[in-house]
Amino acid sequence: MRKLDDRTLANMDVVLGDVCRHLPNHGGDHESRKFVAERLVRAARRGQHTLTALEIVARQALRKLSRRKVA
Repeated sequence: MRKLDDRTLANMDVVLGDVCRHLPNHGGDHESRKFVAERLVRAARRGQHTLTALEIVARQALRKLSRRKVA
């Protein structure tokens, strides 16, 4: 398992907070945040470390999550 550096972890934290802030209940429920966080971890381990790249991944996860909840 690839260890993530401090900057990547900080970027992931910022992106998770920013993206989930738009969810209901001031940041969403635990399962929604967990889903987005898991996607961020997966992306970071594949080498996507920048704020921009992680934000794209998080927003895609939110879209997928909202489609699953509607269906």
